[in-house]
Amino acid sequence: MSETDGTDDLETTADPATPVVRRAEDIEYEEVDAAEGLSKAVLIGEAHGAENLAIRRFTLAPGAEVPKHKNEIEHEQYVLAGEYVVGIDGEEHTVQGGDALHVPAGAVHWYRNERDLEGAFLCAVPTGDDAIELVDEE
Repeated sequence: MSETDGTDDLETTADPATPVVRRAEDIEYEEVDAAEGLSKAVLIGEAHGAENLAIRRFTLAPGAEVPKHKNEIEHEQYVLAGEYVVGIDGEEHTVQGGDALHVPAGAVHWYRNERDLEGAFLCAVPTGDDAIELVDEE
């Protein structure tokens, strides 16, 4: 499975020297194939002129679970809302708004929202393709 930084058929890559302001109402969310109840929006990415980093916003619906997986690139995350469980390399952490995480490249990680409220987080990653490899339950 491959996840991109937000370049899609509707957008062309913007000039990196041109400032961009994207309004909330113009940002589109899409369901993530790897997990029911997980949605993603690319806030700023290569399509918007960002050459090095992409900032994405994810929402995790109540009861949603993201299976164990690993990525080829590191992830830095900032929890915006809700409270949910993040597993990283075999250890689970309950996180809530204001918490920040570093998920190293290749680290097995997963998410579980056990609450009745949606969770939301920002995720900053290097631009380019981000291959996701699901990990079998052991």
